[in-house]
Amino acid sequence: MDHSQHHEHHTPPVAAAHAHHKEDMQHAGHDKHAGHHTGDFLKRFWICIILTIPVLLLSHMIQQWIGLHFDFAGDDYLLLLLGSVIYFYGGMPFFKGMVSEIKDGAIGMMTLVAIAISVAFFYSVAVVFGLKGMDFFWELATLIDIMLLGHWIEMRSTMAASNALQSLVALLPSTVHVERNGTVTDVDVKELKTGDIAVIKPGEKIPADGLVIEGSSYVNESVLTGESVPVKKESEAKVIAGALNGDGSLKIKVTGTGADSYLNKVIKLVQSAQSAKSNTQNLADRVAKWLTIISLVVGVTTFIVWYINHDLAFALERMVTVMVTSCPHALGVA
Repeated sequence: MDHSQHHEHHTPPVAAAHAHHKEDMQHAGHDKHAGHHTGDFLKRFWICIILTIPVLLLSHMIQQWIGLHFDFAGDDYLLLLLGSVIYFYGGMPFFKGMVSEIKDGAIGMMTLVAIAISVAFFYSVAVVFGLKGMDFFWELATLIDIMLLGHWIEMRSTMAASNALQSLVALLPSTVHVERNGTVTDVDVKELKTGDIAVIKPGEKIPADGLVIEGSSYVNESVLTGESVPVKKESEAKVIAGALNGDGSLKIKVTGTGADSYLNKVIKLVQSAQSAKSNTQNLADRVAKWLTIISLVVGVTTFIVWYINHDLAFALERMVTVMVTSCPHALGVA
């Protein structure tokens, strides 16, 4: 993540970094989610998971595994209808993501998923209309379900980190009481400098790191330090920006603003955690890129090899099996 240069006060650069993060989340960092938000992925997941239940029950392969067999007139067409809804509705985010990845020249997870579910769908449609073989509607449905869930988890965690940054930025007051030449005046917190004398009244937030030079009060630092109870602050005690003053009044000498403040260091830790998550996502996309290439090459090779000594239907089934299983469900959650 690109962070702005830190100046004397940390609120503007932190706010700018947060705004930049939100833009990254919606665009550059998450192009694969373009046009979709967290609620949209969750809605698609629940609708698809409900439709997946009858798909599993109607699947001949699943019936063989569980030893349960039942057929009725038109069951294949019902399976086709359910599978089509899951494919087009649940798969839409992945199709859009694939287009975005291709435009950017960066084939990744979305392309791999889109290819896998498309191969499974169109092969299954062919089976319903007479091609010899067994459909893959159940594999198509479960793959889409898992991928939707995985991307919803990813987007939710990203938004949680973004909200954490916003909450930290909101800890600072917009103005501060500064004592200069024996007179207390209200100034913009951006104008606060190291060495200034700040006056904190009861119930106000501490504007900067500093040392108490006068007064006594209990200060709530729980949001920043995790301390469960307010801490008593007296002369020479350290206070940190963003903490909430209690019932007493304090006069502090500012020792840290901007990049030197404790609050800014906490924010940078949150941003580092987000960056580490992005690296993990990038690794998953690199793996997906090679899996996509391998899937296509091995799939075509499989078809050619089996078609030499077997019929078209047999060779197609082997090719589809290879290409669908090349997109592991676990990778979507990763």
